[in-house]
Amino acid sequence: MQTEHQIKLENQLCFSLYATSKEVIKLYKPLLDTHGLTYTQYIALMVIWEHEAISVKALGSKLYLDSGTLTPLLKKLELQGFVTRTRLESDERTVIVAPTLAGWQLQKDILTVPESLYCQLQHTAADLFTLKKQLDLLLETLVK
Repeated sequence: MQTEHQIKLENQLCFSLYATSKEVIKLYKPLLDTHGLTYTQYIALMVIWEHEAISVKALGSKLYLDSGTLTPLLKKLELQGFVTRTRLESDERTVIVAPTLAGWQLQKDILTVPESLYCQLQHTAADLFTLKKQLDLLLETLVK
């Protein structure tokens, strides 16, 4: 039997995830503003740095973003001088994104961001690690 209790906002997992995500991203803003980055650019750069060169399609897959979101983001990162975008000669539909020298320097300059954020969260590292693992498991079940 359905009850009104089930549709109260305070009982919705989706709202807790949404509001928490929004607030955590808000904490990143001043840390990233000093580098001229948005949160989405930051997470894209993390994947690009990790892979050194990656296709836009693979990048989108890792970030759960479509090319309509990624293309303007990558264009801006390219204009800022942090990445290059190159079409493969063997398949011009495939665009590879790689960091520039300035992009690699940015990685060094931005290394303190995660620690700065964790300090603001006022939870133990163990608690945050457990939460992340639970969220990863939830995400894994949702995208199967």
